[in-house]
This record gives sequence, C-alpha cells and structure tokens, in this order.
Amino acid sequence: MKHSLPSLALFLTLALPTSVARADEHGELIFSDDFDRAESQETKDEPGNGWGTNSQSRAKGHKQVDLADGAMRIFIHAEADHAVSVTHPAEFTDGAVAMKFQLEDPKDSLGLDFADAEEKSVHAGHLFAVRCKPDAVQVQDLKNGSMNLEIREARLNQSLTKAQKDLIAGLTKNFPAEIAIGQWHDLLVEIAGDTVTVSVDGKEAGHFSAAGFAHPTKRMLRLSVPRNAVVDEVRIWRKG
Repeated sequence: MKHSLPSLALFLTLALPTSVARADEHGELIFSDDFDRAESQETKDEPGNGWGTNSQSRAKGHKQVDLADGAMRIFIHAEADHAVSVTHPAEFTDGAVAMKFQLEDPKDSLGLDFADAEEKSVHAGHLFAVRCKPDAVQVQDLKNGSMNLEIREARLNQSLTKAQKDLIAGLTKNFPAEIAIGQWHDLLVEIAGDTVTVSVDGKEAGHFSAAGFAHPTKRMLRLSVPRNAVVDEVRIWRKG
C-alpha cells in the first residue's frame, strides 16, 4: 500500500532521532558522530573523525579515550595533571550542540567548553562552558570571567578583589537538574546571540545571558571530563 505524502513525512519525522528531526530548527548540520567504528590498537587515544585529545601533553600519553559499544568513553588516568579534554573543530556564531551522555558515578561531570584559540584576551581561548552534574547544570561566561587573562592571573596569585569575585559569580548560573547515574540522557545546548539555553531529556534546564556567549566565532568544542563520562550521537549545527 502506498503512503500519502503527509503520512510518509510524519513517519520519517517520527523515525528519526529528535535532534535530527529538528535539524531545520537548529540550522545547518556541520558535524555528526555516532562512534560506530573500531580503533586499530588499544594503548593510545584514537577517537578518529577529527577528534583530538590532551592525553599526550597532560597524561604522559596514557589512553584516556576509548571507543566501545558504539560510544566514546572518557576516563582520566591516574597520572593526568588536568581534566581530560576531547576536542573537535566547530566554527559558528549561533548554533547548537546535541549529544547523548552518561555519568557513571555521583562525582562525575561532563563539560562542554566553547573556545576560540585566536582570542588572545583569555587563557587557552576559553569563551564559555556548560557543565552537567548529577544534580545541576552550570552555564558560565569564561571570556569575561575566570579565564580573562587579568582575572585569571589574580586568581592564581590569590589576589582577586571583591569586585572581581563578584564579577565571576555574576557570570555563573546554576540550574537544578536530575541526571540519573548510569542512564543515558539527551543534552541540547543552543547559542543565540548572548543567550545560552540548555535542555536535558527534552526539557529546558535553564537559560542564561552574558556578553561572552555572543563572541563572534566559536571555533572549537572541548569535552571536559575531570573523572569519567560516556558520550554518543554528537551533532553540531551552525545557524550563523
């Protein structure tokens, strides 16, 4: 039996993952990864598909990223001196990032750090970050806050003024969330102008506006993992 066009369109929409079905809403899909591939060896990071890691420089080359069961598992090595950073180019002004993620322990968290290495007013190009913890989602303007070179130097020297401390606090927003341990969750981060909106499992966790979010070019996505996290079905869209 042939489907009428409306019925076929409805079927295709329902059959697609939510993030793909809403692609037009998010803009042009510029990157996707389902991690359905194998590594050639098991001693070093080999995420493939354009991903990079900091294991060589911050974990003495020890493996911290593993592709297994069609997902990317990220875990910090005992000799690492920095959170695991898994990076991918992602150039846009306005856009969205979606993925599935899983935390395996109540102390675990997953950070999405948006960066522009060409921005020299901040340390390592840090612009802003979204962090998911079991009980909260945090959104932080790093460009004008803790990663601004002047403020970072004062922070490292333990010489922050009250005004600087208040500025950092005002550029950080925490939203309550319920992220169950050991279960997959859908994460969507939308950037529009100076506003970042975060949704977990299809429900808005919160939105926050700050000047750093409107930085004209986000060039890099960094997945920041201080302990352990698992990610899958990563999608990045560009709207502008």
